[in-house]
Amino acid sequence: MTMQPDTTTSTTTTNAVEWLTHARTLFEPAMRAAVGRLDPFLGQVASYHFGWCEPDGTPADGGAGKALRPGLALLVAKAIGGDRAVEAAVPGAAAVELVHNFTLVHDDIIDRDRERRHRPTVWSVWDDTTAILAGDAMLSLAHEILAEAGPHADPAAAALAVATREVIRGQALDVAFERRDDVSLAECLGMEADKTGALLAVSASLGAIFAGAPQSTVAACHTFGAELGIAFQIVDDLLGIWGSPAVTGKPVFADLAAAKKTVLVAWSIERGGDAGADLATWFASRRARSEVSHEELEHAADLIEKAGGREWATTAADTHVANALAALDGIGLDDTAHQTLIDLAHFVTERKL
Repeated sequence: MTMQPDTTTSTTTTNAVEWLTHARTLFEPAMRAAVGRLDPFLGQVASYHFGWCEPDGTPADGGAGKALRPGLALLVAKAIGGDRAVEAAVPGAAAVELVHNFTLVHDDIIDRDRERRHRPTVWSVWDDTTAILAGDAMLSLAHEILAEAGPHADPAAAALAVATREVIRGQALDVAFERRDDVSLAECLGMEADKTGALLAVSASLGAIFAGAPQSTVAACHTFGAELGIAFQIVDDLLGIWGSPAVTGKPVFADLAAAKKTVLVAWSIERGGDAGADLATWFASRRARSEVSHEELEHAADLIEKAGGREWATTAADTHVANALAALDGIGLDDTAHQTLIDLAHFVTERKL
């Protein structure tokens, strides 16, 4: 099962967390230097978002996220080319983290989320205009960093540009699906492959690009990241309904309250029999109302469970993790770094309810 009960920290978790913690020490100086290129105001806004300061500019040591994407880029580089490749891949790691955070700042505006990483979001501290500009600045910095990244700059920049377009397409579809009652499972899976899978895929492929790997290895790493991204998003969808607010930073049933058409919902409606039909009716009525009660949201969550959506999603996430790991077979990775990649894949899909 992907969703595990709370237990003592495993070796897998320890290895993954240790790598992500180490990776932050490698790429964060490049991130701070990049943000330092911005004008003082937007630089302060971006620094606040990253947890480096308070809104008034006072230094802080806030939560800055797990650094999954840059950590993955650096780990793939290490697995292929060792420490020298890791050093070369730092611009790619910093760039992909900047793009990721550009999407977060803009997503918070779209979803009207007032909290991220247990802190007020940028738009809620300042305003929508400031948040849009800060996100745009992060995206611009990402491509500026890659343009200066040496002999691998061109393929790296092209890969990140394509991934950014795919992420934006996924976000646009996600918003559009909230207004529709006929979203299919295939459409949802495609949306999630863009919205989440694309950026994890390019994170892994950037590591390979900066390590000087052949195209076949870059492609295998891209597949690894894409499959892991879909698994990650499916687990995120589970958390969006049943996740503890202490873990997600959002209320329980948050995705249902927002009428999000996630893969759990689409699968349940398509294949969940009577419970799925009842869920479709609930969603059709939900869209006509601005607010719903906690009891109604609990009822919708129960319908998904009765339809089998929760069980299917758990199994599907495990399948995509297996597909991700299979993509790495036979490409000649360093044994220790390969094992850490395996640990990282399991770690990011074992977040607790």
